[in-house]
Amino acid sequence: MHPSADSTNPPIDDVYALWDRLAEFSAGDGDAALIHLLTRLCAMVAAQNALWAVVVRLPSPAPKDPLFGWRPRLIRLLHPVPAVAASVQEQFDTLWSSNVDLSQTLAVSGDEPFRTRLLFEALPPEWFEGEHYRRHYLEVGHGDSISVRCALNDDVRIHLFVFRDVQAPRFSAPDSELLGFVMRGLRWFYRQQLLSHGLLIANSPLTSAERRVLLGLLDGYTEKQIAQKLDQSPNTTHFHIKSIYAKFGVRNRSALAALWLGKLR
Repeated sequence: MHPSADSTNPPIDDVYALWDRLAEFSAGDGDAALIHLLTRLCAMVAAQNALWAVVVRLPSPAPKDPLFGWRPRLIRLLHPVPAVAASVQEQFDTLWSSNVDLSQTLAVSGDEPFRTRLLFEALPPEWFEGEHYRRHYLEVGHGDSISVRCALNDDVRIHLFVFRDVQAPRFSAPDSELLGFVMRGLRWFYRQQLLSHGLLIANSPLTSAERRVLLGLLDGYTEKQIAQKLDQSPNTTHFHIKSIYAKFGVRNRSALAALWLGKLR
């Protein structure tokens, strides 16, 4: 379904231009591509900030887990200003306790493959008088949000939240529809993001050092060039490459590239 055409939404050509621009980023520029996506999404719906997260299902969740085994594995804030970053960390910490907020439970409930929600439609009026809304919205300057959730498989989801400040008008149904349209067409992009962090296919997540080497490999650099670029010894680079191959279950660069291009699952 295409987003409604009205004066508050950009032309549909802007959405297509965003998809095309994301496809132009090299494999090694995944972080820049994600920032570009979040920046453009905020511009499209006049949002103040955005949060992107990879959420995974724990293999053995505790009985009566209020989050049904779902926990964030990777979180990125477009503008990680200290107050907002501290709020996100505080919320992350509560996910491992029994003090889970209703909004957090609703975010992971249900099994729809794709979903968008307006904050003021998803939660009851009394929630907006409570501690969570005050602490994690009003105190950091946020008044409203839209959430988008996309399932990549039964155990991995992408969650997006965009926020407006307290003085701004609330998000509308056309805003939610537009975000849903943009995000629904980017499953290939989410898969590349997960691969670049060693998620989804690797048997364990990559370290930060391994990820820097991986991005160099995917951009076509030789081991020697990667070592020079990262200012590390060739032996260290070779060690990381061997570890990357082992985690992805491949033996060489060609097989790794095949994974990236979606030729292997």
